Amino acid sequence: MKIDLTLAVLALTIGLLPGADFPSAEIRSDQIRATLYLPDSKQGFYRSTRFDWSGVISSLEYKGHRYYGPWYDRIDPKVHDFTYEGAEVVVSPISSTMGPAEEFQPVGFDEAKPGETFVKIGVGLLRKPDAAKYDHFKDYEVVDAGKWTVKKNRDSVEFTQTLTDPVSHIGYSYKKVVRLVQGKPQMVIEHSLKNTGSRAIQSDVYNHNFLVLDKQAPGPDFAVTAPFQMTAQRAPTAGFGEVRGNQIVYLKTLENKDTMSTSVQGFSDNPKDFDVRVENSKIGAGYRVTSDRPMSSLAMWSIRTNLSVEPYIAMKIAPGGEFTWKLIYDYYTIPVKVR
Repeated sequence: MKIDLTLAVLALTIGLLPGADFPSAEIRSDQIRATLYLPDSKQGFYRSTRFDWSGVISSLEYKGHRYYGPWYDRIDPKVHDFTYEGAEVVVSPISSTMGPAEEFQPVGFDEAKPGETFVKIGVGLLRKPDAAKYDHFKDYEVVDAGKWTVKKNRDSVEFTQTLTDPVSHIGYSYKKVVRLVQGKPQMVIEHSLKNTGSRAIQSDVYNHNFLVLDKQAPGPDFAVTAPFQMTAQRAPTAGFGEVRGNQIVYLKTLENKDTMSTSVQGFSDNPKDFDVRVENSKIGAGYRVTSDRPMSSLAMWSIRTNLSVEPYIAMKIAPGGEFTWKLIYDYYTIPVKVR
């Protein structure tokens, strides 16, 4: 099952096609309003094979600030990940999601022979076409998207995907709840992954966190802060950024084809170190993400249209076992820095 979203996403991003043409839900608290696209193998906004189909947040607004939305101008299936064409950022279908987008590492890929299947949690059962290594920028054939159920409430949406592969004996029940907290500028994403098969599930999951905060280009007005002293595992792009103590800072505003990325260490196996803040002093807004699980890795990637902080969580689930984790997002304002 190959999916071509080019015309639909192009129309959406240039404003010709209302978001309502994709299955969606709006949730509200007394402080936050957000819109989510819903998983649907025939009509869903995101139907490719890199990112989890559930919980795609196309918009989140707090105190006049907008945190999420498209970070690209259009989509083209000929593109590998993303590229630039003139003034446009052009993205492949595989990477065309947005917001706090989650991706799981595949399960059973290495054991599968060409033509056999493997599992991508949050997507489904995929076919391995050849002997090449797994490439998350490749759009694999979806053999079975599993069974999705969605429950919508005023301030939350609950997603459940169940899948069983009778050949590899990998099976799971995956539940995600995106909930806005009344009385707080807070969003909680709760997860549960039950192993319903006869093989262990070993994977990791990260959140890409595509931030497009008021469409501000990443630069010296932004800072990424954690509660531990960072050491660069992969140094920030020379001339664009630095690791300073417990912060990642920018040396220049990203423009044109600039990319600033890094990965850092220094965190412990205590969940208290899963505590990352991204703030912009020019517009006086930011967010904080914490978890009840420890980080296994922390990376950052940014171009002129988005700043993505990517914390990872590792998991190993025995048959019959269950793994749960929670991400807590606090949105806030700060004093605007006087220039």
